[in-house]
Amino acid sequence: MRKDYNLEKRKLVIGGFIVVMVIIYTVRLFQLQLSDSTYKANADSNAFVNRTIYPSRGLIYDRNGKLVVYNQPAYDLTITPKDVLPFDTIDFCNTLQISRQELDQRWHEMESKRSYSPYVEQVLLSNLTPEDCGRIQEKLYRFPGFDVQQRILRKYNYLAAANVLGDIREVNQDDIDKDPYYKPGDYTGDLGLEKSYEKFLRGRKGQQVLIRDAVGKIKGRYNDGRNDVAPIPGHDLRLSIDIELQAFGEQLMQNKIGAVVAIDPSTGEILALVSSPGYDPSLLVGKGRGKNYGKLVNNPYKPLFDRAIMAAYPPGSTFKPTQGLIFRQEGIVDLNTMYPCHHGYYNGGLHVGCHGHASPISLIPALETSCNAYFCWGFWHMMGDRKKYGSTAKAFDKWKKYLVSMGYGYKLGIDLPGESRGFIPNVAYYDKNLGKGRWTGNSIISVAIGQGEVLATPLQIANLCATIANRGYYITPHVVKRIAGVGVLKKYLKRHYTKVSPRYYVDIVEGMRRAVLGGTCTRANLPGIEVCGKTGTAQNPHGKDHSAFMGFAPMNNPKIAVCAYIENAGFGATYGVPIGSLMIEKYLTGKVSRQYLVDEMMHSNTIIYSGVSKH
Repeated sequence: MRKDYNLEKRKLVIGGFIVVMVIIYTVRLFQLQLSDSTYKANADSNAFVNRTIYPSRGLIYDRNGKLVVYNQPAYDLTITPKDVLPFDTIDFCNTLQISRQELDQRWHEMESKRSYSPYVEQVLLSNLTPEDCGRIQEKLYRFPGFDVQQRILRKYNYLAAANVLGDIREVNQDDIDKDPYYKPGDYTGDLGLEKSYEKFLRGRKGQQVLIRDAVGKIKGRYNDGRNDVAPIPGHDLRLSIDIELQAFGEQLMQNKIGAVVAIDPSTGEILALVSSPGYDPSLLVGKGRGKNYGKLVNNPYKPLFDRAIMAAYPPGSTFKPTQGLIFRQEGIVDLNTMYPCHHGYYNGGLHVGCHGHASPISLIPALETSCNAYFCWGFWHMMGDRKKYGSTAKAFDKWKKYLVSMGYGYKLGIDLPGESRGFIPNVAYYDKNLGKGRWTGNSIISVAIGQGEVLATPLQIANLCATIANRGYYITPHVVKRIAGVGVLKKYLKRHYTKVSPRYYVDIVEGMRRAVLGGTCTRANLPGIEVCGKTGTAQNPHGKDHSAFMGFAPMNNPKIAVCAYIENAGFGATYGVPIGSLMIEKYLTGKVSRQYLVDEMMHSNTIIYSGVSKH
């Protein structure tokens, strides 16, 4: 009998198909039973509840050990949407003392978040009062899928330093995407050092494994808690800030716009970082945070804008010591070099005004009297020295490099978010705006006296003062002195030396000391304390001039360097000098001997000259 080969082929195909199917099912069964944990996880999710235990956030102390920020328990009402069963909304709302409309609104907001998932625990109501928490705890069995999660709120012992401390807020989707540590409903640092030191302050979460029965009721801890993971508290911070000095500075700056920065020159530790107007840090805590934050954002005086590190101002005559240092290092002047000043600088039809004093004048008396003409002539000679530099552009590039080494033109690297770099123009800037090869020292003469395009933050001005106090170096300014369990970050121990020899700083120190003894800073003179200072009256095209001062003390072995910058306050001697010198006296002696001056500063109002419509 003849074979049917077509039938034989069909048998092979069918047999092969059966073998392939058996292999596929065998492999899949292996995966389901041994490799794939999805079904196990789903089964576990029905039997177990993994509850996050949040760690205690690190505490914050000032440099003297005074507790500034601590924690207080707070409670959130959370839900796992897939576990929620129909419930009595009237009873629910009455228990929490909210309206049905508010419940519906919160529910809608929860479901509208990008991070929403019916399988993931969500925060429905945050910052419950202890009373609300107690009432809902008693009735949780009536509301399947609901739970109460304990968290912390920040509390403040001082209504000061809000710009330094910052606050915490609920995480958003961007935070979750950037850091797997966060889950919906978590909190993170938002402003100030709460943000920049978040990873130290937040600690490490723990976990509690609970077991529940077939109807979803929690029966207790699984395996007697042996599978639980304890949370690890965050690191405490010891600030460099003297909270009493900070509060005093904020009092002096009432009804003023500006900043005060005080630094310990030997360490770079910031003793006070005042931004005015400020705000009460407790406004950004609890249920009222969102509403209060909106008010602060819309406030025309911008209290959330940290002027100490973010505002870029013309430094005015506080900039002149940098010019004296550059001219001495470059050999443009020596201590006997004299320049004329006939109520100002006159050169090629250009006039820069100055007040009356002896003429001609040399470097140290020029610092004492804050002579504009002296520094304009020095700058003009440097920019025009083609034999030494080849061109104005090359001379200017050399000039800028000195300033960068002194901490100008770039961020200093303070351990707070949002620092501005200020502005020191470069050759390309003037080539673009004035024409390549068409500008000279006279074209840009105003930069020699801290005007024109030059901008600096109060932090940079205070840091310059600290550099002069140290005779040629600075340590990056910082507000955290020590992290518990970690110590001092290495980058805040390194000295940064300028391009100017220490011997030339001696001349600048002498000029600043003479300015206090008999020059423009006489109101800074303190019995028994050798204060060195420099005023600044910065021209303001938008209104009244800004009042500035930088000073340090004692002259030898200095302990504090200060910048006080007050917008629209006129001469540097009027507000900058008194406020700066009071800060110096308060820090060095623990008290102030000139109460009349404290009263004058505290009750004066310069905000009325700001041009802001609300006063």
